[in-house]
Amino acid sequence: MASKVLQNPSLKGLRHKLALLRSLDANSPAVRPPTQLYHNQARTISRKSFPTDSRGFLACTPSLQYHGRTHPDFIFRQLSTTSASTQSSREVPLTSTVYPNLERGTFSKITPEDVIFFKELLPQRVVTDEEDLVAHNTDWLGSLRGSSQVLLKPKTTQEVSKIMAYCNSRNLAVVPQGGNTGLVGGSVPVFDEIILSTALMNKIIDFDSPSGALVCQAGCILEKLDMYLAGHGHTMPLDLGAKGSCHIGGNVSTNAGGLRLLRYGSLRGTVLGIEAVLADGRIIDCLSSLRKDNTGYDLKQMFIGSEGTLGIVTGVSILCPPRPQSVNLAFFGCESFEKVLDTYKESKAHLVEILSAFECMDKESMMYVTKYLKLKNPLSQEYPFYILIETSGSNATHDEEKLNDFLQHIMETELVCDGTVATDYSKIKMIWYMREGVNEAIQRTKVQYKYDLTLPHKAYYDVIREVRAHLRDNHPELPICDVIGYGHVGDGNLHMNVIVEEFSSEIKNALEPFVFALTSEKKGSISAEHGLGFNKRKFIGYSKTDEAVRVMQQMKRLFDPKGILNPYKTVPDPEVQN
Repeated sequence: MASKVLQNPSLKGLRHKLALLRSLDANSPAVRPPTQLYHNQARTISRKSFPTDSRGFLACTPSLQYHGRTHPDFIFRQLSTTSASTQSSREVPLTSTVYPNLERGTFSKITPEDVIFFKELLPQRVVTDEEDLVAHNTDWLGSLRGSSQVLLKPKTTQEVSKIMAYCNSRNLAVVPQGGNTGLVGGSVPVFDEIILSTALMNKIIDFDSPSGALVCQAGCILEKLDMYLAGHGHTMPLDLGAKGSCHIGGNVSTNAGGLRLLRYGSLRGTVLGIEAVLADGRIIDCLSSLRKDNTGYDLKQMFIGSEGTLGIVTGVSILCPPRPQSVNLAFFGCESFEKVLDTYKESKAHLVEILSAFECMDKESMMYVTKYLKLKNPLSQEYPFYILIETSGSNATHDEEKLNDFLQHIMETELVCDGTVATDYSKIKMIWYMREGVNEAIQRTKVQYKYDLTLPHKAYYDVIREVRAHLRDNHPELPICDVIGYGHVGDGNLHMNVIVEEFSSEIKNALEPFVFALTSEKKGSISAEHGLGFNKRKFIGYSKTDEAVRVMQQMKRLFDPKGILNPYKTVPDPEVQN
């Protein structure tokens, strides 16, 4: 396939790029000499004394470690920017102090008698040590921290049922928690809610090879499920950067999207059945593996995307497609986002059924990956935008022929400036790391405000430009390091990251509700795949009408009359000061 592509001079230097890609070793990433950056120990909200780049943003310096822990989701977690002896931690303030106007609900406080009950129900599976609870009380971004005194680790649905029946009778609030990889504060306590972890609910119950239906407990880690399915010639229809630690129950509860929604669709279509426990302990067993079941209301849809506020997902049945036998990956540089969109349009027309992913990252995203993860850009020079296109199918000859025709077309029409193609598994992984590692790379700098938006394609990158202009023109005094964008162009999902020296109310107020109002104005959604959680719950009106929100509140009261399940999340409670 590659020889035909190499003959076309429009894709300049492709021969060199392929040679470069072959030289890259995933175990020994190429190192690009880092640019000397300014380091300032100040933690004030003043922008004074901070140097700026050509766009008016701060020149950030990498932090030593992200508030004492490294996110487990990426392969890059083994890389370190400093020695262990110099790593520092960052104290995360309690959510209740950051939001002093937020009122604690009228829930009971846990007593020693409650702890005794839980310990009798779950021998050796009740955590009360304050130090052991820190990671479970703190969200991954390090912006929220609860003060839960108890973590419960049930192994079965029946144990979850008994826990919830007891908590409902005692009016004790509960937060369901999976891998705690969420980015909107949906899986950590706000005050002192009990944490119910699904980590030990990790058994695969059944897999039916002819239909591809997998049944498992909610605590199964996504990557481990995919490894299991690989042995049966199938794959999970969901792929996330957090696959190494996120739980399938959490994926379903947040209606997670991921890298291959373009190919396999959303969880609302691939989830066949769900088992869930309601706030009063009742078990809803809809764990069907049938493709068709048109009997009554489709109750599973009530729990998909409800973020643990209507019930705790304990079991999942999901449709898993056959594993692709032929995978190709192309990586390109583009001069403008308009050409990115034109390339996407042409990819749909030429690649059709084998197109499995279309990702984009801007040059700022690439800078973070090359600088802080010590990875080398496989292209010979920098471009304003980068595109990653993946194809997957069952016939290598057929797929390569279609990809070759597509490459020939985009070169002749000059939609791309430069590129490289990989068919070898190790090279494919290496290029995917360039995209999946953006989030990890950002974590090695400072802290960030993350926005997970869905936008019409024509407005996709306009949001980045307008937010940059808003911060530069209206808030020049704030220590903003950068605003970068990357994401899943195929489904209109943009990940915008505003990188700052420290979290502050001044910066947050400059961003919110501006970002949400801008997204709404462009007919987008303020949450594409992360959910609303705690961070976005009061902004739901930018994506849903007042009447729709009222119906959601009625549903919450129906499923959870006392409001003990994951309170202060997703849908604002009209009786609680938010």
